[in-house]
Amino acid sequence: MFIGRTRELEFLQERYDSARAELIVLYGRRRIGKTELLQQFARDKEAVFYACTECTDQEQLARFSKRLLQTGMPAARFLHAFPDWETALSSVREIPTAGKKLLIIDEFPYMCANHPALPSILQNLWDHELSRANVMIILCGSAMSFIENELLAERNPLYGRATGIYKLLPLPFVHIREFFPQYTQEECLAVYAILGGIPYYLIQFQPDKSLEENIRTNLLQKGCVLYSEVEFLLRQELRETSVYNSIIEAVALGNNTLALIHSKTQLEKSKISVYLKNLMEIGIVEREFSILSTMKERAGSGRGLYQLTDAYFRFWYAFLYSSHSELEAGDVQGVWQHVIAPQLHEFVSRTYEKVCIEYLRARNQAGELPFHFVKIGRWWEKVTRTVEGKKHSVSEEIDIVAADRAERQFLLAECKFRHAPADIDVLRRLQDKFPQKKYHGNYHYMIFSFYGFTERLRDAAQENVRLVSGEEI
Repeated sequence: MFIGRTRELEFLQERYDSARAELIVLYGRRRIGKTELLQQFARDKEAVFYACTECTDQEQLARFSKRLLQTGMPAARFLHAFPDWETALSSVREIPTAGKKLLIIDEFPYMCANHPALPSILQNLWDHELSRANVMIILCGSAMSFIENELLAERNPLYGRATGIYKLLPLPFVHIREFFPQYTQEECLAVYAILGGIPYYLIQFQPDKSLEENIRTNLLQKGCVLYSEVEFLLRQELRETSVYNSIIEAVALGNNTLALIHSKTQLEKSKISVYLKNLMEIGIVEREFSILSTMKERAGSGRGLYQLTDAYFRFWYAFLYSSHSELEAGDVQGVWQHVIAPQLHEFVSRTYEKVCIEYLRARNQAGELPFHFVKIGRWWEKVTRTVEGKKHSVSEEIDIVAADRAERQFLLAECKFRHAPADIDVLRRLQDKFPQKKYHGNYHYMIFSFYGFTERLRDAAQENVRLVSGEEI
């Protein structure tokens, strides 16, 4: 079952239908569904699909040659393998298809590992031959740091040659119910908080089993597919995994500044910065800034907050990393009952904010909001309050703030995931938080409450206030 990816398929099809040669780089983290997407795109086309493996350069060339020659191109009459990569890649023009010649190379970094000159060879071919041929070449890879820093970065051979670069992201929450049609909205949200939108992870959960049973049998039980997934991914991308484990756990537990991470891990701050940079390059950690902060403020090292972007990493380090010994001993029920279950609702609440942002992005694209925003995210800032004639500096935070380009239209939103309907105090507090003297403009308010609203709040909601329940997202 193939779910979602409509926009991605449209992008690939548009490039396939174009009148020019196309060189597309498609990349993203492991397990995100790149191969499935490319197979879906190529299913009604005469494509040459080659999946690279970790092997010697000679063996890789032989396998690639065999796949190309199987198409029945003229060279197959007198060759069993191409003598070199330049000849092999050049032969894509000879694929015997009526339309555009489509070559997909999956896990291209494996091909380059034992032949580092391959990007240069491809660059030379593209500049002198392939860019004028009726071809579409798709290079796909999971090693994101290699793709971004070695393949596409300035001063590297393929810089400026790609006609399309697409970073594949996890599926949004809206698709989770397609995987689990019998789950409640709250259960779907919990699945999304634990697994994110990674298709490979989602298909490990069985929709006919309860959420608890899926967690116990498909995450906590030694030997299941996802039990060692985090460790496997780290070893694929990084060295010194013990150090990275300490840093990621610190961030997962809420230590989101450099000072707090240092306090938790006792590593040198200069080294922590390097490790965090590596984690950001491979998409596990991100540095978050208040949405209305200036470029000058973002340049300061003390203002950003570090967050885990990968849902399963956040779940694993929040609950399973510290329980590894118990899980190795087989205490699945104990870890579920005493470690995960009491804190799961709080853990999911943080993902609820992300889902609300996804909801707003969709409404924004559909033109269903009072204005079109160009920036959205969390907002926090120190503001001055006057209490009993004395001025005090206090820290304020709003779950979601969206603004137009001129920063004259603002949407302020709070996201409540507590087991009670939101009352009027939530709206009043939201309206008081934002420093309107500093940010002049028009204000619109939205309250997201998964468990609904009191009648008092519904009665108080005016034209510029919208209430969104859990079922609506």
